Amino acid sequence: MADIIIYSSNYCPYCVRAKQLLKSKSVDFDEIVVDGQPELRREMMLKSNQRTVPQIWIGESHVGGCDDLYALERAGKLDELLVTA
Repeated sequence: MADIIIYSSNYCPYCVRAKQLLKSKSVDFDEIVVDGQPELRREMMLKSNQRTVPQIWIGESHVGGCDDLYALERAGKLDELLVTA
């Protein structure tokens, strides 16, 4: 299984949806909560060039946000990425 990192917020419904999809795949992920942590948000922004959460990495691949994760699932590519990344 690939290493999965998700930068998230406790107040973000998109973060909840993204985590639910990953949990439904029975994969472990490391969650980095950026609430009240400007240094972690800055780290996320430098790595992703994005300001919004969630930001998701599977292995070395930056997937993007919740919509991007669900697009991979609809395209039938998420399972493969989870195994091969």
